[in-house]
Amino acid sequence: MKQDDPYSRVDYRRLVAWPERIEREWPFLSRVLGPSGRVLDLGSGTGEHSRLLASRGFEVVGIDSSAAMLAKATDTPLPPNLTFLEGDIAEVERLTAGWFDGALCVGNTLPHLRRLPALARLFAGLRARLRPGAPLLLQVLNYDKVIDGGQRYLPLNFRRDEKEGEIVFLRLMTPRPDGTVVFTPSTLRYRPGGDPALEVVATRNVELAGWRRPDLEEALEASGFPRREVYGTVGDVPFDPERSPDLVIVAR
Repeated sequence: MKQDDPYSRVDYRRLVAWPERIEREWPFLSRVLGPSGRVLDLGSGTGEHSRLLASRGFEVVGIDSSAAMLAKATDTPLPPNLTFLEGDIAEVERLTAGWFDGALCVGNTLPHLRRLPALARLFAGLRARLRPGAPLLLQVLNYDKVIDGGQRYLPLNFRRDEKEGEIVFLRLMTPRPDGTVVFTPSTLRYRPGGDPALEVVATRNVELAGWRRPDLEEALEASGFPRREVYGTVGDVPFDPERSPDLVIVAR
């Protein structure tokens, strides 16, 4: 495992309410991606979206740079229509072969590409791998709201601890004047009757690029994705730069 893997200390499989999230997102994913096909899951993480799509008949290739995430994604047997690759998503053209019928990059993965050349390389690679008219679904946090509004944290997640008390998933953010954001995912153990009552289990700083809507749309246009729909979450909800939790773009 890479020593600098920023997510080796955070168990996203336990700390995200995956069944509820998948059920909420599936109608939109199904409408965008269609009934079947060969799909890329960029920044596949612990593999929940990839496994969902594979279970619905898609042939899925998931790519992630985190060895820790991929270890979780592959800790149970994979179906024959699901493959995971370790690598930089900006190198998608080099890492994969053949045509794809769609791609998704969700869960705030895109801001890990902190420079415009890497973003442009990703979009150019996808333009080379996606069939004409195939959808590219992007989801990031609404960085207009985060940066302009000075948003400092995401909602807390609570999970029952296997040992005692509760596990609290805390995600702090510090926007910078240059448009980058220091993201601090942290896992805490909360024991109301304990001493101390709160224990830091794991924490790590990750520097992200606060990609705004014009940044992404300009890069997509330059890479050959002229048709775009914009939403405020993974669902049919209009985007509001001041209120939407997310920025979602479906590009073709």
